[in-house]
Amino acid sequence: MRKILFIADFWKHQLSGGAENNDDNLLAYLSEYYEIATCNTHSLTQRIVDEFELVIVSNFVHLSSEMMQYLQDSKPYIIYEHDHKYLKNRDPSQYLNYQIPEEQKINQDFYLNADKVFVLSKICKEILEKNIPGSKIHNIGCSIWSEDTFDFIESLLTVKKKNDLCILKSENPVKNYLKALSYCKEKNITPYELSNPDYRSFLKSMSSCERFLFIPGVLETFSRVCAEAKMLNLKVLTTPKKLGFASEEIYALSGLDLIRELRHRSKAALLAFKKEIENSITEKDNSITVVLTCYRRPEYLEEQIAAIKSQTIKPKQIWIWVNQHRENDHVDFLKFDVDRVIKNDFNWKFHGRFAIAQAAQTNFVALFDDDTVPGKQWFENCLTHYAKKPGIYGGIGVILQEDKYHGHKRVGWSSPNKSLTEVDLVGHAWFINKKDLQYMWREEPFTWHNGEDIQLSYLAKKYGNVNTYVPPHPLKQTEMFSSLKGMQYGVDDKATSRPSNHKVFYNQRDEQVRYSIKNGWKPIFLRSKI
Repeated sequence: MRKILFIADFWKHQLSGGAENNDDNLLAYLSEYYEIATCNTHSLTQRIVDEFELVIVSNFVHLSSEMMQYLQDSKPYIIYEHDHKYLKNRDPSQYLNYQIPEEQKINQDFYLNADKVFVLSKICKEILEKNIPGSKIHNIGCSIWSEDTFDFIESLLTVKKKNDLCILKSENPVKNYLKALSYCKEKNITPYELSNPDYRSFLKSMSSCERFLFIPGVLETFSRVCAEAKMLNLKVLTTPKKLGFASEEIYALSGLDLIRELRHRSKAALLAFKKEIENSITEKDNSITVVLTCYRRPEYLEEQIAAIKSQTIKPKQIWIWVNQHRENDHVDFLKFDVDRVIKNDFNWKFHGRFAIAQAAQTNFVALFDDDTVPGKQWFENCLTHYAKKPGIYGGIGVILQEDKYHGHKRVGWSSPNKSLTEVDLVGHAWFINKKDLQYMWREEPFTWHNGEDIQLSYLAKKYGNVNTYVPPHPLKQTEMFSSLKGMQYGVDDKATSRPSNHKVFYNQRDEQVRYSIKNGWKPIFLRSKI
């Protein structure tokens, strides 16, 4: 069962408020489908976060900036927005056309990095989209009630109206109890004050009234209490511009009509949360960090980046790993639209990029040689087949024929394969579940000058029983290919495997294959003899 963490400043048993009631109903629903744990925001730690696949964030005033950043860096999360925490004073209605000055905005990155921000009304969606463009907003158009509560409210429609006007007696200053009381004094009205902490008793008391006076001090994201008053057939006296509820067309309804509509919306909201949780977890499961290699071919970087950004399954981040060489000294790497540039003052050759890939915070890493430009379905091709057969995936597969590298059989973009093919090792492009990278470092490399592909597959098979595969490279479907220009870019005099270096290159790899077999590697040709 999926493990979900729900965090909030307070829970229903700690504080009785609209947000806490909302959260309680959402929590009850999600608990039917997931393993849910709750945590107060002030108690949240990295260790707690690490135990879960996704985090739902309700009110988060007490969430530390360090934990806010950790969530952004480490987990998919959903914000359930109750009271404008992107704004210092928490009241966007103070500004003309809800245009918030930049100096008043807060937590913008936290909203932008959320997989989804659920809001309660149209006006809240409009305000967030205007002031934090790029945030992914979903309006549920309601507060959330349980079916039992709807049934109870419906049962109160027959209660006799014996009181005229009621007001909400609340210690929360934004509910403006004192202002409502002052208004009643001016009008010479003695209000019925609603203050019973028992929720059902509160509703029953409200149902006995003809009118409900509510003068909010800030823009209410919905106003659960006003919706409850209208469901109970009270006439609501308020400032509509201060109610998110009033921005919804259902504000015109009351009684049974409103109950029916809010039943429907509450159910739809719960389903929307469940759908987004599934989407977010799936996206996390398939999240990819790309590591590009720059050495002597910086001229291909722009094309590589464009090809990676055109993938049908987008990577979460793109990094450039730069090995020092005079041919890239002149390059302004900041001009590339990527997430990280790791520029070294040393040539770490082939192994360094695999070391930095362990710092990725995604489930998968995809590494590319500097002459490799993938087709737009390459990641999709790898993920589709990984789901059926987990392992190390790559663009050129090598099947050894004997205890040396020379004389091997190749499959992949240079020798297309129609179906998924198990191989002994892969090169040019790698697609790996990050957890499998650990095996590469279980033993000291045979050589730091060559053979990182052999090292990876040898030790992954030896210590993790992880096989290596090349996904299909159908001749007429080059969009699935790991490399579209390998024959064009990979045969120049900069290639390590260039003809003038063949003797050194192949001798090193022959020796490494023999060493690996001697130390426990069983390539396919040896396994087939058993």
